[in-house]
Amino acid sequence: MNSNTMKMIIAIVRDVDEEAVVKALLKENFRVTQIASSGGFFHRGNATLMIGVTEQRVNLAIQTIRENCEPTLDLAVKHATVFVLNIDHFEQV
Repeated sequence: MNSNTMKMIIAIVRDVDEEAVVKALLKENFRVTQIASSGGFFHRGNATLMIGVTEQRVNLAIQTIRENCEPTLDLAVKHATVFVLNIDHFEQV
């Protein structure tokens, strides 16, 4: 696979959203690695999702994450934090 077009999305979602987000990503044929995590001021439970994608699919992945996070009334609670990183090398063995 051409490594110049690969991106790594690291999405930190609330644990209550993890199942819906992962199911939706899998339905769109994304491969997802899940890591349990915690953080923030109250050390709430989170899930860190790692998703390797082509550059052309980054927006679809972010849209899928956005659409599958439950709304919250607490304005201090973010639905997800998403990082998109360039990947120098990608290989599946």
